[in-house]
Amino acid sequence: MPEAMQINENPLLLVRIRQSLSRLGLLIGVIVLFILLSFTAPNFLTYRNLLNILRAMSFTGMIACSMTFVIISGDIDVSVGSATAFASSVLGVLAITHKWPLGWTVAFVLFLGVFIHAAAGLVRVKLNVPSFVVTLSMFMSLRGAGRLITSAWSITPFPESFNFWGQGSVAGVIPVPVVFMIVAFVIFFFLSKRSVYGRSVYSIGGNEEAAKLSGIPVVRTRIITYALTGFMAALSGIILSSRISAGSSKIAMGLEFEVIAAVIIGGTSLSGGRGSIFGTFLGVLFIGFLRNGMILMGIDPFAQEVASGLIILFAVLISELQKFKKR
Repeated sequence: MPEAMQINENPLLLVRIRQSLSRLGLLIGVIVLFILLSFTAPNFLTYRNLLNILRAMSFTGMIACSMTFVIISGDIDVSVGSATAFASSVLGVLAITHKWPLGWTVAFVLFLGVFIHAAAGLVRVKLNVPSFVVTLSMFMSLRGAGRLITSAWSITPFPESFNFWGQGSVAGVIPVPVVFMIVAFVIFFFLSKRSVYGRSVYSIGGNEEAAKLSGIPVVRTRIITYALTGFMAALSGIILSSRISAGSSKIAMGLEFEVIAAVIIGGTSLSGGRGSIFGTFLGVLFIGFLRNGMILMGIDPFAQEVASGLIILFAVLISELQKFKKR
């Protein structure tokens, strides 16, 4: 009996060891990148620049938390950048143009973000439409809707008190958007490790049919996952609006690809069933350091896009290689 138990436990132990080594490798990669940029990128280690890195990556980080769950479940959402811009546009139109009370407007924008993405999740599961198709349509329509209601203009200004959420800092040290990002990572880490919902997401991504047979509410879980992504995108849109003191449909261009890149670099498998919030956090750090370093070194923006694309490709290849080795 002990021998049988040992045989059964060994595969699980090996999986955990592989995952730990993968995260350790990424952590080492982040540290090495930080050290390299400290020597090669001018002013990289200055206090002001480090704060700028944290503030810039906070918006990517918040959405990356929920995107991790989407990809672990075997889906993908390419609409989050447009959803962020749409939230900012609605906030500006209602709060500034139509003079809605700011608190009620923020609550409505968050609700709208949840509702739109939950509806997308419903279409995804009830009509069995591929997630890429559903969210690609949202990618185009939400950005267009934002431009339509704002006439492609930035709507400004918000009250000075509102600017604190995007421009202020806690104790004069930590930028408020960074606090939001940290709270988001803590909550999603708890959901992934200690909640029935988190375990359901992993099960669905690993084998959806087996998850259904074991009684896991697949439809409800997927809809919740999309709703959480809508909430995080709307929240990012609100905080970004505070950051620039305007409602704009022009913000968050390409944000969806940066978010997906951070999640993939963090070790989440595009085929679903595998990934971690801590890995995503490291992926966000890696992307944040890399972007800032390339800007400080004066690298051509088009070359930056090429480098980012190659890094994503490299991360996907590593993910697929690890999956192949497990077979």
